[in-house]
Amino acid sequence: MFYWVLKTVVLGPLLKLLFRPWVEGEEHIPEEGAAIFASNHLSFSDSIFLPLMVPRRMTFLAKSDYFTGRGIKGKATAAFFKGVGQVPVDRSGGKAGEAALNSGLRILRRGELLGIYPEGTRSPDGRLYRGRTGVARMALEAGVPVVPVAMIGTDKAQPTGKKLPRIMRIGIRIGRPLSFARYEGMEDDRFVLRSITDEIMYELMLLSGQEYVDEYATSMKDRIVRAAKVRARELQEAARPGSAAKELEDALDAAEGVARRRESPLDDVPIGDDEDDVDDLHAPGEAGERAAS
Repeated sequence: MFYWVLKTVVLGPLLKLLFRPWVEGEEHIPEEGAAIFASNHLSFSDSIFLPLMVPRRMTFLAKSDYFTGRGIKGKATAAFFKGVGQVPVDRSGGKAGEAALNSGLRILRRGELLGIYPEGTRSPDGRLYRGRTGVARMALEAGVPVVPVAMIGTDKAQPTGKKLPRIMRIGIRIGRPLSFARYEGMEDDRFVLRSITDEIMYELMLLSGQEYVDEYATSMKDRIVRAAKVRARELQEAARPGSAAKELEDALDAAEGVARRRESPLDDVPIGDDEDDVDDLHAPGEAGERAAS
């Protein structure tokens, strides 16, 4: 009941008035029966605007951190997520991941709509990252179609770390449902799961217009964090007494290097990432599945 009160009386009308969300492809929303809505993930607000604009009830598998907060803010957040029917999942992998997968399957077997972010986490830079195969395994085990969804502009309305959103128009583009009935009974074949996941991500790329990166978003985030730590150490070192002269020399050398590159530009060299990465779940990934291309 709380879900529908928020959606139709309290929160929904206000958000529609302020953000004037537009929707393309409403005809692709199944009128009945279970389906997985697989979306790109740009902002926390994706989990608010997508269910708001889909007439039927939609449940997301939300990370368990949202349900375990302390204090007034933590309890309010937990109450909100429970009230709108979101299901907590443990993202630590292993048995926890399997439990999350089973939670999603229970929702689908009740004939409901399940929202999933195949990237596993929010994009760190607005690009579309490699999908995790949990969405494929769930679609095969439940025997349901996957509806690709592209959120447009939510990262500009509410960038990561920003508590109050910027009032602007956002969009939702819904693609045709994808059926994977041809792979029935092959949910344990990791190559089939990767093929299905890549097909879903390709549709998301076409719908969203995002640049695709064949790398997990979590790997990129780890790289960004490592680079930030290195930079912080460099700044700490530069702040020590007697280090200003060296810092000035380094700055001059860097400036000269930029000038030389402008005179004789070099091609950018792409950086690859071949590390194996265990699928996790921010909305589900496959428990314990090693990534395979």
